[in-house]
Amino acid sequence: MIRSMTAFAAGERQTPQGLLACEIRAVNHRFLELGVRLPEELRTLEPVLRERVGRRVSRGKLDVAFRFRPVQAGADRLVPDKALLEQLGVLATRLSNSFPGMRTEFTDLLRFPGVLEEPAVDHAGLIEEATALLEEILGGFVEAREREGAALKAALEQRLDGIEAITGQVRGWLPQIREALAAKLQARVAELPQPLDPGRLEQELVLWLQKIDVDEELVRLDSHVAEARRVLGMGEAVGRRLDFLLQEFNRESNTLGSKSVDTRTTRAAVELKVLIEQIREQVQNIE
Repeated sequence: MIRSMTAFAAGERQTPQGLLACEIRAVNHRFLELGVRLPEELRTLEPVLRERVGRRVSRGKLDVAFRFRPVQAGADRLVPDKALLEQLGVLATRLSNSFPGMRTEFTDLLRFPGVLEEPAVDHAGLIEEATALLEEILGGFVEAREREGAALKAALEQRLDGIEAITGQVRGWLPQIREALAAKLQARVAELPQPLDPGRLEQELVLWLQKIDVDEELVRLDSHVAEARRVLGMGEAVGRRLDFLLQEFNRESNTLGSKSVDTRTTRAAVELKVLIEQIREQVQNIE
């Protein structure tokens, strides 16, 4: 399955502890580079996060960010320290005898440090919820990569069809090109003041045609097209394979252009370079 390296996925999950949000975004990169941003409550999640992402993604520069918004404190969540509250009450009563004008409100006692506390955060439960959310968002992220990868594959196959069509055209032109070159050479020889030996003329013609022959380049181009299609059907990351294969495509198109002695094959070589460059641009996005 072809996958793009660029993708985005995000989502939220409401937990008893509060609201968790996760976001994953990625751009092209030669290798896997992972940037992680976690709130303090989720610091221990990082090793698991890196392992889960590395298991499903092989290339790209990824940024994974978590946000956590705890449930706001309310009366039903506050836990009073009854023993401390009773001690403060006794102390207030005792001091009121010494300071008759002193008044102590109940709300004043509640504001004393340690009287009211929020329940402790369930870190284990929060990490479990965050891990489940990560898997959910990571699944959507991979699916987004695969959807974009399907579009890239279609574009690549279209250009491979174009390369195959051009090589077929050039192969069909070769007999005409050879005949035209032979006739041109014979016409020039006929203009010479002294005739050449027919055997020597035939030998020179064969050597010349061998120098400009592009049959091997056309065969290799067809072979590269077949290999590219095979790679596109593989169920793994293929970006690097395709990148290497494009170097071979370029080599053959360059040789085809350098051997060209006909305007048609020269134009064909240029069109091949355009298609190969378009493929190269698309391959830069493939995992």
